[in-house]
Amino acid sequence: MVKEVSVLKSKTDELAELDKKHFIHPTSAPKKGAQDGPDIIFSDGQGIFANNLEGEAYIDGMSMLWNVNIGHGQKELAEAANEQMLKIAYSSAFKGFSNVPAIKLAEKLASIAPGDLNSVFYTSGGSESNDTAFKLSRFYWSLKGKHEKKKIIAMRDGYHGVTQAAQSATGIPTTHEFAGASVEGFYHATPHLTNCELGDKNDPNYEQSIRYLIEKEGADTIAAVIIEPVQGAGGVNIPPEGYLQAVRKLCDEFNILFIADEVICGFGRTGKMFGVENWEVVPDLMCIAKGITSGYSQLGGVMISDTVREAIVNYEGVMAHGFTYSGHPTACAVALKNIEIIERDGIVENAKAMEKEMQKGLAYLEEKHDIIRNSRSIGLLAAFELYNSATGEHFDPSLQAATKVVDECFNRKLILRAIGDFRVAIAPPLVINKQEINDMIHIIDESITAFKKTI
Repeated sequence: MVKEVSVLKSKTDELAELDKKHFIHPTSAPKKGAQDGPDIIFSDGQGIFANNLEGEAYIDGMSMLWNVNIGHGQKELAEAANEQMLKIAYSSAFKGFSNVPAIKLAEKLASIAPGDLNSVFYTSGGSESNDTAFKLSRFYWSLKGKHEKKKIIAMRDGYHGVTQAAQSATGIPTTHEFAGASVEGFYHATPHLTNCELGDKNDPNYEQSIRYLIEKEGADTIAAVIIEPVQGAGGVNIPPEGYLQAVRKLCDEFNILFIADEVICGFGRTGKMFGVENWEVVPDLMCIAKGITSGYSQLGGVMISDTVREAIVNYEGVMAHGFTYSGHPTACAVALKNIEIIERDGIVENAKAMEKEMQKGLAYLEEKHDIIRNSRSIGLLAAFELYNSATGEHFDPSLQAATKVVDECFNRKLILRAIGDFRVAIAPPLVINKQEINDMIHIIDESITAFKKTI
């Protein structure tokens, strides 16, 4: 046994050295990676657990990147991929070419999407989906003869990806500092100003609202408003009741398309199949990715309303937009099986039921630890915030409180995510059960206790 552990440790060290030399990691500190190597090398997983090369099991409290919705080690998804690869692994969707899984998935998506979102344009992931939605919204207005409608209004603290247009829409300042990536035509409003969006110009925050930007820039220049039903990477910010309805009404009033970024929220994460369904809102364009395959294959898409589709399908020229992997047969086959499992096994219903257990656990943590406040959860999308109990304010950024708490959790084999300096996000696979949530809460409890000893 000792020899086996030694061999595994040697293999880990060997791979870590190769990683340091050859692998530049996304959204990571390059210098630290080159010097220290990876924090963990995953080898396999099952359910909510992901294992390292030494066989140590970690609770995946973030579904890796909010996307492994039905958990790790789902053999049926591997079998679906294998079966499709043996038929035809890849085929182009350009020039009218198609394939069986892409067609069947398009039909399935139309059947489960809200309202009249009955068509899909396939992409490889979330950033591409949001970029595509921006292009399609501008294309739509051009087809309607409104060529000046090109501007996009997004939200502060919103996250829409890292391709150039998606990153420009993202309302998190650090993303704009990288490589001078912002492009023109994107504007940012403060989210969740319901009264302002309904027209209350006496509200002190009115000049931060979507409505104010529309009036300032001119509705005839605005193509679309993009919103995450629940902001993910910006802090797990749940909108107040009536807000999404107010934005939908606002877009209708000014003849502007409403884009819902469901990349994180979609496929059960919020206790509904899609996040907008919590507020009974139907967007004009709906961006999907992540949970569509539970991360088992790279796939995304934009669901398109009948109104927008009607303009597009009457265009006689070539629509000069598409990706090599649009409608990828293997990815679509995996997505079909993934959705089948979600429906068959009551995964969305479980996410809703476990929301109550998550809320109980977070309430317990708030009651026990005076540095934890503002916990929230919708489905299995949750967060809590860290406060200096002496001042009543968030901890000073220099303390990096959230990162330290997340590190303490990692040391106890729970993977969570620090969002900024004082927020901690939780988003486990939707197959989690009550005992496993309690285990997570217990580890967070221990980690908060350890962190408090350092301040």
